[in-house]
Amino acid sequence: MPLAITVQGGVGTSEEHEFLIDQYHVDSVGWGSPFLLVPEATTVDSKTNTLLQNATEEDLYLSAISPLGVPFNSVKGNSYELLKNNRSKENKIGSSCPKKFLAFDKQYTDQSICTASQKFQKIEIEKLDAMEIDETTYNKRFQAIVKKSCLCVGLANAALLEKNIYSKETDQGVLICPGPNMAYFDKNVSLKKMIQHIYGKTNIIRQQNRPHMFVKELEMYVKYFQEKIIDFSKNPTKKSEKKTITFHKNLMEGILYYENLFENSNPKILSQFSHFKSKLENFL
Repeated sequence: MPLAITVQGGVGTSEEHEFLIDQYHVDSVGWGSPFLLVPEATTVDSKTNTLLQNATEEDLYLSAISPLGVPFNSVKGNSYELLKNNRSKENKIGSSCPKKFLAFDKQYTDQSICTASQKFQKIEIEKLDAMEIDETTYNKRFQAIVKKSCLCVGLANAALLEKNIYSKETDQGVLICPGPNMAYFDKNVSLKKMIQHIYGKTNIIRQQNRPHMFVKELEMYVKYFQEKIIDFSKNPTKKSEKKTITFHKNLMEGILYYENLFENSNPKILSQFSHFKSKLENFL
């Protein structure tokens, strides 16, 4: 069978689309987040749709809400997080875990449970309560436990609410996972207009000074690295030291690759790469 290679992640302009095809000879390029504002292509409830239209760079962030323990893009102000925070203030934590699609943890039970479930979080908090630690450390660890969210329910609710399908599960609110690229699209458009944008026939970008997709991706990695440096400084181990050094080395090599790739291109892009290189050099 023929092998087709595709690529996606933060693409926002026809120039980026064509660049990926010409530079890497991929068969096709995928667009994700912008289609959340194309009602013909995706099913999103009206409140979440408005939230996405108004989302800025500061509202879109890499979160730790995934029960799988992997970084997960999210947007501030989504209804799931708001409702979850309110429940937490009333001492109601965790999900009832009705779907069990992500129930993989077996450290406390014979049967796998989800780290976003009430059962798991209750056990974790009981362990935390038994520790003799200061209030700041306690609060940080508590938040790390309760921030895990039920993706099985939260990610499905946008479609259910839009189609007026209500249940006990939809009362938990909506989770949605737009990438950082969502900040530059601010209105609903037709499928036809989005396709025209992808192929350079029109432009629907909110800000003309939008960073290149590689710059934005690098920014996300550098922020994540800074968080890991903070964690390492508080709990240094030989294993985490090795991982941190390797992460830093890979980032610096990545920037060098970008600089060589764009050496005859826009000086503004090169200056942005230099900015992140300087930030990383301060961690040596």
